[in-house]
This record gives sequence, structure tokens and C-alpha cells, in this order.
Amino acid sequence: MDNRSEVRDFLTSRRERLTPEQAGVPLFGGKRRVKGLRREEVAMLAGMSTDYYTRLERGNLSGVSPAVLESLARALQLDEAERAHLLDLADSAQPAVAGRRAGRSSSRAGVRPGVQRILDTIHAPAYVRNGRMDILATNRLGRALFTEAVGSGTTFNLARYLFLDPRSADFYRDWRTVASDAVAALRTEAGRNPYDRGLTDLVGELSTRSEWFRTWWATHDVKLHHTAAKSIHHAVAGELELTGEALHLPGEPGLTIITYTWEPASPTAQALAFLDSWSDRPASGADGTSSSGRPAAN
Repeated sequence: MDNRSEVRDFLTSRRERLTPEQAGVPLFGGKRRVKGLRREEVAMLAGMSTDYYTRLERGNLSGVSPAVLESLARALQLDEAERAHLLDLADSAQPAVAGRRAGRSSSRAGVRPGVQRILDTIHAPAYVRNGRMDILATNRLGRALFTEAVGSGTTFNLARYLFLDPRSADFYRDWRTVASDAVAALRTEAGRNPYDRGLTDLVGELSTRSEWFRTWWATHDVKLHHTAAKSIHHAVAGELELTGEALHLPGEPGLTIITYTWEPASPTAQALAFLDSWSDRPASGADGTSSSGRPAAN
């Protein structure tokens, strides 16, 4: 992905969403011709010249100091995820880093046996994913939970399932939230690793085939995913209320274990107990068909 265009579009979108009232910038009458703040107003808030800020917004973050980035993050009122994204974009803009990362891709097809053993000791649905949302490994209950997406294989890409498989709209009761969060996660990964060819290809495919993805990708929203509630309708187990927890693997950069928890003695606990026993049986052909068609490819 083009780092300069990513920087330009991200900074422009953050500037345009911030009103003078929110930023504490005085208004002096007359009709404003720009959406959000002007470049000179951002420059004033960040304590830099307008020419220097204009250079940054044009996509040139090469050699920018951490102090300048922090001032810019404060001026644009970036949240934790947006600040981290800005730092990632600046890091990727450095020539030495770009040279090392060009052509690098998280293309591994699986995980180490030790990581799989960790999954298998978790008595809850769990899987390992990389930054572009490839599900590289699951435990037995994880495969049972995502039996529709996995199909006859062993791995799948969660973003493709969300945007190209109409059944995902019935599986996730809050499909819009889950899907838009997935786009934000991919945008975050794009800032962290813009030279991942597999990620570039995935974004291009989804942008071409899904209007939902294309629309959300254009917002440049980013998000840090540590925990999230999920309302799921499983074709076999029924309604499930789960909370996903992200567990990073320090020894496996770029890989994350996602495991789900639920309230004890709840309907979800009973449904998962049934799903656990069902998963011991031979594979079944449960494949609920979406009636909404929300994420269907265009």
C-alpha cells in the first residue's frame, strides 16, 4: 500500500471531522469553505508552521520526530488507536524500515505445535489469527462455533466471511458493528504493515466486491481490539452471548489468540455445552441461509 496516500488521507479525514468548537478555535464570522479545521488552525494548535503541517498532510512523515507526532496527535484529538496508527504510519515512512518491510508478508499457513496445544487446553471457543484476519488454527469448540465459515477446510479469513458470505449476517446479530470493526482492524494493520502483499490483495478484493467494505474503508477509522461482546445465532446451538478476549503472543509477533467467555449458568452456557457434545460427532451440514443479504458481494 502507498504510505504517502495513507498518511494524507488519514490526516485529512481527522482534520475534517474536528470542528472549531471542539478544538477551541475562535470563529471570526463569515462562511467557512472547508469541512472541519483549516490547515493553519491545526498548525497553530500543534505549534508548527502551516507550511510544515501542509508537508505532513501531503503524506511526508519521513524523519518526523516523536515530539512532533505527539503534538499533532493532541491537536487532532486522536484517541489511543488513532495515535498508535499515526505512529505506525510514521514508522513505516522511514526509508530503512520501508526497505526491510517491502515484500514481507505474514504468509504462514499454520501455527507452531506449542501454540496449537495452548488452544487445545482452552475449554472455550478459541482461535489464532494474524493481522489480516486469517484464522490459522482453532480448537475443537472454535471449529464447532465457526463450522459454517470453516466448511470442509481447516482455516478461513474472517473478513472474507463477513463481507462475501451472506450467511454471516444471520450468524452475527450485530453484523454491522462486527463488520465495521473488522474494517478498522484491517486499516490498523495496513498502517502497521503496509508492504504486506497478502493484505493489499485482500483489501483490493473486498473493495471491489463489497460496497459495505468499500464505504467503511474510505472512512480511515482505526480501532484497537482487546475485548468485544458478540451476539451470535448458531445454526445448531442457537442464541449465544459471548465476549471475545484478545491474547497476544509475544513469541509470535503478529499472531493473536481470540477466546470467548460467557456468563456462568446462563442460556449461553447451556448452549455451548450442547455445542461441545455436538462437536464430538461427525461433521454436519448446518449452513443457515441469510435472508438479509446485507454483506452480499456486489
